[in-house]
Amino acid sequence: MLPKGTVDNLLKPENKATLTKILTYHVVAGNWDSKALAEKIKAGNGTAELATVSGGKLWASMKGNKIVLKDEMGKWATITIKNVYQSNGIIHVIDHVVMPK
Repeated sequence: MLPKGTVDNLLKPENKATLTKILTYHVVAGNWDSKALAEKIKAGNGTAELATVSGGKLWASMKGNKIVLKDEMGKWATITIKNVYQSNGIIHVIDHVVMPK
């Protein structure tokens, strides 16, 4: 969840660059389905570093049988719906907004 008023503030024309950075921070290039992510996590000894389209980083790991993401602010999000295949990639629904530095 974002603090109250954050979205309204981000939608102001003067904050377009910040909004773009946050939105593109939620995108990782490639076709990373949950199986591929889990394999990358295993290959990384429990953590997979992912480069975002905005130039930031996310870290994926397992919490039980769920994939979790740590953002650059040290906050965590859990993938709640995985593998939503689209024509331009794969969507994973997360339970929190991830934020770049």
